[in-house]
Amino acid sequence: MLQSLQISNYALIDRVEIDFAPGLNIITGETGAGKSIMLGALSLILGERADTRVVADHGAKSIIEATFAVDRYPRLKQFCIDNDIEWDDAVCILRREISPAGRSRAFINDSPVTLTLLRGVAMQLVDIHSQHQNLLLARPDYQMQILDSLAGNDERLAVHLTNFNAYRKALKRLKATKMRIEQDRQNEEFTRYQLDQLEELALVAGEQEELENRREILANLTDLKTSLLSALDLLSDGRVNAIEQINDAIGSVNAISPILPAKATIPERLESLSIELSDIVDTLQSANEQLQADPAELEEIEQRLGLIYSMEHRHNVDTVEALIAIRDDLAGRLSQLDDSEDNLAALEKEARRARALARESAAAITAARVEAGRRLAERLKELASPLGMKNLQCEIQITPADLSATGADAVAFLFSFNKNQKPMPVGDTASGGEISRLMLCVKSIIASHMQLPSIIFDEIDTGVSGDVASRMGRMMLDLSANIQVTAITHLPQVAARGVSHFKVYKEDDEHSTHTRISRLDDDARVDEIAVMLSGSSVSPEARANALALLNNKSN
Repeated sequence: MLQSLQISNYALIDRVEIDFAPGLNIITGETGAGKSIMLGALSLILGERADTRVVADHGAKSIIEATFAVDRYPRLKQFCIDNDIEWDDAVCILRREISPAGRSRAFINDSPVTLTLLRGVAMQLVDIHSQHQNLLLARPDYQMQILDSLAGNDERLAVHLTNFNAYRKALKRLKATKMRIEQDRQNEEFTRYQLDQLEELALVAGEQEELENRREILANLTDLKTSLLSALDLLSDGRVNAIEQINDAIGSVNAISPILPAKATIPERLESLSIELSDIVDTLQSANEQLQADPAELEEIEQRLGLIYSMEHRHNVDTVEALIAIRDDLAGRLSQLDDSEDNLAALEKEARRARALARESAAAITAARVEAGRRLAERLKELASPLGMKNLQCEIQITPADLSATGADAVAFLFSFNKNQKPMPVGDTASGGEISRLMLCVKSIIASHMQLPSIIFDEIDTGVSGDVASRMGRMMLDLSANIQVTAITHLPQVAARGVSHFKVYKEDDEHSTHTRISRLDDDARVDEIAVMLSGSSVSPEARANALALLNNKSN
């Protein structure tokens, strides 16, 4: 529930702090005293757009902070955990700050958050219902939400959404495949021509690099031969060469072996060096024998590379491997084209199966909505009759519609308020007062199905009086047994039903006017309700009537 609300530097409010109680809280005050200002401040917690004009003192920020008790709301806890919002099992503190320059910041439990996240949390904590929201009752999407809430359709809707998304994906795959096959059929002749060219080329992975390396060798054969012969001359073929000099060194070292350290093994090391050089020479001589000029080979390489380069240019790639991939893709597309009828049949079967599952889950939702609609119509008539609508007829129409993410239904709430009147959409047949009373009935019905800590009614009882007003107050009191209810009202019959009573009023100092709010004690409450009854000064008769209302508030 809403435990406290703190507002500072907002419009006519320099600072107010309200501690709310469980059950039914009442807020009264003269027109223009500032009740709407308080609601405007609270709406910022719900993510409404900030207006810098509400910042009274441009030397400070405007701050609105609401504290909620949240020890019994697992859905809200999971929402916060899923969105990395710091969670406290006891309270959730929402705060909005507006700077004089217009910058707005949002916080949940003192951690900065986006306005979207603030709104997502706040909408699970408090519902502000004002007269202009009565028009919601005429909206099909809101009517659907009411039915789904009463039907407990959360799990069914989740299952259906999974099924519907699977159906959409299957349908998308089928359409894409049909389009691709149609395009491939139109291009089949050209595709086969391209594939024939690539297959005729008989490409081998890595051959381009090998051919380019071999061409480089053949093109630079003279220089390579010169370098190779020079190396052989230095190592073995020259008049003075490395192998002969090492062999001479071996003989000289053997002659002085008595003076050399035995561990040095110099003769053996020189012998190993001679053997290694001889092996190198053999390798170089073999390379020299193989390195022969062959103009025909060079021409063949140039021709092969020319064919490869031409094909790469045609397909806008630069490697043989890319050409091979294109060849395999073309072959696959032609193979699919050959098997297209079988592939399409399989995809069509998959789409039909997915559609059947979506239809099945939608049918379960429809059945639950139909039953919920029947119960809602009966209950609305029961609740509305004591509120001056004894001739109310309610018809909840659920008709087939296109399959969608929310099922396959179109919903319409139809009402008639007079005898012999055909039920019609609520916006076409009801007065403002009638819609207000209907909305109160709807809120009362769905309250037990909502995981919502608090609801605020902003003068929802406007346009009614007498016994009907008393019954509306009773309904709000009954509703407060399930969730915390705060009612802003001008009706003494409603105000007398409250557990806690707050008065909003204006107070002047020598510089400005300020909006204040105070919690009324028993005596002050009698006086306030007496003024609401008499409209002027508190007479003994008005006080007696006020006491009678308060003493009979449970009836």
